[in-house]
Amino acid sequence: MQVQFLGAAHEVTGAMYRLEVNGAAILLDCGLQQGHRRQAFERNRRFPFDPARLQAVVLSHAHLDHSGDIPVLVAQGFQGNIYATSATRDLCSAMLRDSGHIQEQDAAYLSKKRSQHGQGPVGPLYTVAEATRSLHNFVDLCYERPFQVVRGVQATFYDAGHILGSAITILDLEEGPTRLRLAYSGDLGSSGRPILRDPAEIHDVDALIVESTYGGREHETPDDAEARLQEIVNDTWRRGGRLIVPAFAVGRTQTLVYQLHRLMERRAIPEITIFVDSPLAVNVTEILRLHPECLNPEVMAAIDTRHDPFGFGRLRYVRSAEESKALNSYQGPAVIISASGMAEAGRVLHHLKHALPDPRNAVLLVGYQAENTLGRRLLERPPEVPIYGEMVPLRARVETIHGYSAHADHRKLVAWVKAARDHRLRQVFVVHGEPPQAEALAKALGELGGLEVHVPAPGETLPLGQPEVVGAQAS
Repeated sequence: MQVQFLGAAHEVTGAMYRLEVNGAAILLDCGLQQGHRRQAFERNRRFPFDPARLQAVVLSHAHLDHSGDIPVLVAQGFQGNIYATSATRDLCSAMLRDSGHIQEQDAAYLSKKRSQHGQGPVGPLYTVAEATRSLHNFVDLCYERPFQVVRGVQATFYDAGHILGSAITILDLEEGPTRLRLAYSGDLGSSGRPILRDPAEIHDVDALIVESTYGGREHETPDDAEARLQEIVNDTWRRGGRLIVPAFAVGRTQTLVYQLHRLMERRAIPEITIFVDSPLAVNVTEILRLHPECLNPEVMAAIDTRHDPFGFGRLRYVRSAEESKALNSYQGPAVIISASGMAEAGRVLHHLKHALPDPRNAVLLVGYQAENTLGRRLLERPPEVPIYGEMVPLRARVETIHGYSAHADHRKLVAWVKAARDHRLRQVFVVHGEPPQAEALAKALGELGGLEVHVPAPGETLPLGQPEVVGAQAS
């Protein structure tokens, strides 16, 4: 038994871990690499293994840095099952096709720019048709229902509280006389957040792969985050500007809409018009209503009343490209929430291009911004930033709120692992974090005692457990 760390090792994008049991190869997640466009494109289309020889994919959730390379995997010969929760399958149906559409649009735009310089066209990473084809491989399951992946591998999903349908996966592995329980956190949510249930606690596992996005860092409290949102919206209103919020269409957008609705109901902010400019976010909000098994009771009660936090009067959902373009000439203050969350693709790029030169406007970053993304550049506040190959002056204010992160912070990550630490857990692999964050979490987990903590390097292959010890414990 061994696991190879192919993505999201020493970084936070491109989650992909190849598990080998009884000669069979299983992939835990198949995410898109994000960052430098050319380098990311090459990594996303070239797998370090033959997709046709892979037996199955077990998917933790629908965010593209975990699911977005599935269409390429299928196009290159993968024929096995992709196991996911029911909500994740529904979200992937919308998200992968939307990603294919964005890939096609961006390729067409870049090809047009290249032609002006006598350069040849570029093709998309994958198309809408290829994304649609990959959906045929999905098998959806409910939480806490064990299922057979391949011979010697049984898996069970538990609620991770990160986004709708996100899962912690426990894999019961058997190879010869050796039995081992491996847990994969996926992206772990934070307890006490609006909309979703708290992450499940896990017990009786021998090895753990845990994310570390916010290792060494702590989030604002929910009350502090709400107070900051109130302050930023009111300041933008006074300036007569626009607040541009790059936000993931899944999870973050719905959380922001929910919080803005609460503030407006309390008259803590003016009745500013809120545009959700993302057909995907509109679809995702409808999918959210279909999965009460993922929602906390307070949100379900609100949805079932006339105080629907996802359908109030000042909220406008924008579907068509024409409506989106019209927002550039909208008069008066407004909040525009648009994907993607790291400002790497999609309609938000056009809104940023128009908004950044005007000091009345503001950009609000509400999630993790990976290295080499436009979102990270905005955080660094340079005098200008590149958008679609052009340098755009940055005169708008750039604000951040970390309290709306869908990830557990350092304190809650340590507490979650500590709750799982019992007589069985010995081996912990720290992934999905840039080196300072991964090392900070690894250090804290090592101080718990009794754990072998590893921070795998990209591409590194490590054995699972100590067979003679683990087999004895499980017998």
